[in-house]
Amino acid sequence: MDKFLPIALALCLIGCNTPERNDQSVFFAGEIVNPTSEYVVLFKGSDALDSAKLDENNRFSFQFDNVSDGLYHFNHSPEQQYVYLEKGDSVWIRLNTLYFDESLVFSGTNEELNNFLLEIFLEDEEVEQLMYSELYALEGDDFSEKIEKLRNEKLQALEALNKEAKLSDTAYEIAKASINYTFYRFKEIYPFKHRGSLREDELHDLPSDFYAYRKGIDYNNKNLIYLRPYYDFMKSHMGNLSYMNCSHSCGKKAGTTHNQLHFNQHKLAIIDSLVGEKELKDNLFRNVAFNYLLREHDVDSNKVFIEKFQRISGNNMHIKEIERLYNGISNIQPNSPIPEINVVSMKDTLVSLPSLSKDKKVVFYFWSATDKNHYENIFSRVKELQALKPDYDFIGINFRTETNNWKAIVNKFGFDAHSQYKADDLEQLAEKLILYPMNKCIITKDAMIVDAFSNIYRNDL
Repeated sequence: MDKFLPIALALCLIGCNTPERNDQSVFFAGEIVNPTSEYVVLFKGSDALDSAKLDENNRFSFQFDNVSDGLYHFNHSPEQQYVYLEKGDSVWIRLNTLYFDESLVFSGTNEELNNFLLEIFLEDEEVEQLMYSELYALEGDDFSEKIEKLRNEKLQALEALNKEAKLSDTAYEIAKASINYTFYRFKEIYPFKHRGSLREDELHDLPSDFYAYRKGIDYNNKNLIYLRPYYDFMKSHMGNLSYMNCSHSCGKKAGTTHNQLHFNQHKLAIIDSLVGEKELKDNLFRNVAFNYLLREHDVDSNKVFIEKFQRISGNNMHIKEIERLYNGISNIQPNSPIPEINVVSMKDTLVSLPSLSKDKKVVFYFWSATDKNHYENIFSRVKELQALKPDYDFIGINFRTETNNWKAIVNKFGFDAHSQYKADDLEQLAEKLILYPMNKCIITKDAMIVDAFSNIYRNDL
């Protein structure tokens, strides 16, 4: 019974508080327990439509006089989730940020579809675990049989929902695509996961009809661009096609991805040839660029890549962001000066990175209070390294942490105040130092970079 009380309350609140609207308007509101931000932001694709500040009861509301039917997503930093909206809708949500997705409940118009999409999302996490624990080890025919059974069960549930709720064509299309592309993605990555689960070097031959679903792939569907299963499928699909294409045409077989520049040039060309919808193409191009540039730091190879990228996608909606990443990596190569970035000391004064690394050897590492396990492991590793490498200063730079909490954590772990600083401008820090992956560290000597892409856990640090 307790499970239905929030829904009943939400319906009551909608009835009492929803303003009068016309048939074209949309009302979207809700209550957030244990909020982690003051705002909820509603997005359509990559565009933020509006933000709403929580009131004294942690409630928010949006009203739009005219919006297009389709998939939206709302952000309550640092979390986000879908909401499907149609003209005339009144939709209410309630959630507890301690269990964001698991506690989320939709009520009002289109509640059936929104709760169904959420249920699929939560169940897919369990299916993903099943893939790794059991199914990827199966041979091709058995694997196809198992996941087809799982896919059909979900499609049958959708048909039952559609019969009861009479979904619109767009709503039904999105729900069906959410199911289909989830399982199609499993088939795209299966050959590589199967090889990995058996610890073999070569890919196994597949049944002739293994990829039969590819005949029905829609590469240009505007309604699906920001549907996570569809986009994740497209990334895996393009990677698979690129690998196989390169294996056959370049004769590299298992060694295809050893040359990341060559492989990613293939991927750019395949995306360009298959995808016509510009926003989807731009997003896929961005994904390739970021994956490549964040993993490959050779100046000459990166120059070849970015020149090809600009030729193929010079009008990409993300081009400035990609060029900033490229320039950031180029500017922190060995023998370059550490960028002139200010950080905040434990005494609340601004200090520059060059001044912290002048006339000494320094290892800069990074941490955030948002991940306790990560920073505790980092701190343990730093204490090991301090004993092993006493000729180095180890300087921690914190970000995304409230100042008092940051100082409390530093004091708890007994670090010298002169070894801990906080980002003054996170965007500048991330752009100029390329904060990826989280275990990265930057080694400097006399304020000059030795290695800007080292790893705090590397044995030869």
